[in-house]
Amino acid sequence: MSSHSQVRRRAGPDAGPDERPHAGLQRLCAEALERMLTHRGDAGALVDQALRADPACVRAHCLRAALIVAGDDEAARPALAASLDLIEATVADERDPARRHAAAARAWLEGGAAAGVQRYGALVVEQPYDILALHVAHALDFRLGRRTMLRDRIAQVLPEWDPAAPGYASILAMYAFGLEENGEYRGAEKVARRALALDPAHLGAVHVVAHVLEMQGRAREGLAFLAETEAAWPEAHGFSVHLAWHRALFHFDADDAEAALAVYDAEIANAPASSISALADASALLWRIHLRGFDVADRWRRLADRWERHSLAGARAFFIVHAMMAFAQTDRVAAAARALQALPAGSAATAPDEDVLAPPLTRALLAFARDDYAACIDWLVQVRHIADRCGGSVAQCDLIHLTYTEAAFRARENGLARALVAERAALRPRSRLNRILEKRLQAMPGAAGRAALVA
Repeated sequence: MSSHSQVRRRAGPDAGPDERPHAGLQRLCAEALERMLTHRGDAGALVDQALRADPACVRAHCLRAALIVAGDDEAARPALAASLDLIEATVADERDPARRHAAAARAWLEGGAAAGVQRYGALVVEQPYDILALHVAHALDFRLGRRTMLRDRIAQVLPEWDPAAPGYASILAMYAFGLEENGEYRGAEKVARRALALDPAHLGAVHVVAHVLEMQGRAREGLAFLAETEAAWPEAHGFSVHLAWHRALFHFDADDAEAALAVYDAEIANAPASSISALADASALLWRIHLRGFDVADRWRRLADRWERHSLAGARAFFIVHAMMAFAQTDRVAAAARALQALPAGSAATAPDEDVLAPPLTRALLAFARDDYAACIDWLVQVRHIADRCGGSVAQCDLIHLTYTEAAFRARENGLARALVAERAALRPRSRLNRILEKRLQAMPGAAGRAALVA
């Protein structure tokens, strides 16, 4: 049998570090990995269960390390260090897959996301069937805004995978997301629907199709698609909040802010306060609705209360920016100052674009909240060239362009507003929201002002 055939036979969710635990632990670890890959259920709970059954289970410690690194969970760094210490003490051979995973996770722990993705990426190159390493590398590519690698890292391993292998739907879902984030919407939808044909309840693939439909302005289709797949959401363990956010965006793009707010009240506002990603989704939705001129002051106050109870120490810049939206809209000066102090410090030459973007973006949000739209424009123009690398998806980063566009309208910078609306309409000609912006332009005087600031 050729080495290539051997690789294809081994491909699947059980591949990767494994000290061959007894059958019960093996089932727990396999199920935890599946949950991690599909967003279907609480993978961490199963890992914890496995470690309670056997605190020395190396495979469970590898899974816990992957969950912490892929989730960028700063609060869990002590737990990660403990898992890595145990793996290194238990597995003597540095070439063993478990030791390789531990080394990659330690690179993240000690050197940050860029160091971590380099080590996990090397594992994937050598062992393309190691779906756990691939999942973590994919998550780190997203965290670092490396959109081409988000696609190409998966493309590198696809030929090695047997389509009949367990886990293949997750490989397709990752590849589809990479395609979508690079604007290859037709291919992304095709691949994501292939994943759903294999696993109709794969929430990662559901998420990709939602992204494609949102980016193409296909709001009515998006609402119907999410309704069709909603039966699987209860298994999402928090990811359902993000899918609800996509549902609200479809309503928003269809010019139905009331329906978007109904989704917010029912499915987003009461998400666990411990979930910083859910708080970010809440801020992002309220900010968009605020841009349309709706009064959401009471909702902002309740959300700001929740943000204030959440520590931002060590949080990613992406989340701090979203906390700032709530603080700016509720005039919480002290909380806003603490958020600014929590922003990562570092050289612009070496820091991720997310960290470089955050300080001027937070200043722009503060300026917009106090109706100083000219200052908002001045701050945003400084980082216009990296606005698509805010630390989230292209859809999430679109909030910056929407703010920039609305600030241009309110500052009566007619030329700038016309240029920005034309840019939006070219990217999403089917978007009803963009058509509404075009109608607003028709009521404005002739183009004038700072159109040159678009560049």
